Amino acid sequence: MTFDLIIRNANLPDGRKGMDIGVAKGKIKAVGSNLVGDAATEIDAAGMLVSPPFVDPHFHMDATLSLGRPRLNQSGTLLEGIALWGELKPIQTRDDIVERALRYCDLAVSQGLLAIRSHVDICDDTLLGVEALLDVKAKVAPYLDLQLVAFPQDGFYRSASAEQNLIRALGMGVDVVGGIPHFERTMADGARSVRALCEIAAERGLRVDMHCDETDDPNSRHIETLAFEAQRLGLQGRVAGSHLTSMHSMDNYYVSKLLPLIEEAGVAAIANPLINMVIQGRHDTYPKRRGMTRVPEMTGAGIPVAFGSDCVMDPWYPLGQADMLEVAHMGLHVAQLTSRDQMKWCFEAVTETPARILGLEGYGLEPGCNADMIVLQAKDPIDAIRTKAARLHVIRRGKVIASQSRKISNLSLEGRPAIVDPADYAPTENPKS
Repeated sequence: MTFDLIIRNANLPDGRKGMDIGVAKGKIKAVGSNLVGDAATEIDAAGMLVSPPFVDPHFHMDATLSLGRPRLNQSGTLLEGIALWGELKPIQTRDDIVERALRYCDLAVSQGLLAIRSHVDICDDTLLGVEALLDVKAKVAPYLDLQLVAFPQDGFYRSASAEQNLIRALGMGVDVVGGIPHFERTMADGARSVRALCEIAAERGLRVDMHCDETDDPNSRHIETLAFEAQRLGLQGRVAGSHLTSMHSMDNYYVSKLLPLIEEAGVAAIANPLINMVIQGRHDTYPKRRGMTRVPEMTGAGIPVAFGSDCVMDPWYPLGQADMLEVAHMGLHVAQLTSRDQMKWCFEAVTETPARILGLEGYGLEPGCNADMIVLQAKDPIDAIRTKAARLHVIRRGKVIASQSRKISNLSLEGRPAIVDPADYAPTENPKS
């Protein structure tokens, strides 16, 4: 059989080893050991991990790489970040947004990040950010899937023109309905906004992704309303609640009631470990909360949970590098997900799970899927997270679009391979006492 590309001797995230992947016309045509065929291009993975691309389910591309304009966030709080963003919006241009977003997309691709869901602020009556990111979406389509969320940053009801602007943005081609109920003036207005926004999505057949309860307040409970509305309107499987940090502060009895409601409503959760680790708990002395939502409890309840990066060098977060392995690494630590199954799950939280939440078609490593892949300098998903593995090759529709040099593990020893196989250090079946 003739292929355009064959990747030889690959380890796959599900544990299969020594596999060949044959690609033709931008699709995966065959996966198996000792694949027979010729190809114009062959890559020897040499026992390294080949994965579907990383997916970031929560980002703010209209603000990215704007750090320091017009000033820095001195308190590190969410509210100062929102205020700072409000100062930047009137002085930035459409070209500014496009240039920063394109630079970020180039960085993302080099990191094997080929699908991003970005919220875009619609509270500017010019819809400058919407126009800019729709332009960016078209420009990057050959190498990156960009999904846009109409996000009323200043509040759907709190901002006088947000409702009409959101409808305009959807009409222009924005994909998903967003919201921020905890930023409305009252809890009642927040709940009312959830209802209205979900009704707009249901009428238009769109998905919903709502900033929900991004606060340390244990009484901020808009996720309960979001779950109710998703079920009432038949939106199961099309709704995500992002952040959900108030759940960190809620009492256990209420959470024991809440989790089954979220699962029953088919609502997914998107945690953002890098950002919520530094934004939450800013008003605490000690004990100091770190705010990330209850990831292991939600996954145990059957709720799909993904990790997002949220911000890179913007009013809310001064660091970041479009690296979803860094996101998974932080999520693993803060949620204390250190069993081997949990660590493997953290890799899924930046690949397969967000791909499902975004509704990406053709995602995966099976025949018929799009030939979008990363060759990572790691033996398995755990090794990839531990080492923040180099992306040796990034492949889009069967073509190599980025490559990096190998890096040397800091655990490499003279006479030993640079990559350390965790199995080398696994306990024996009958360890000595």
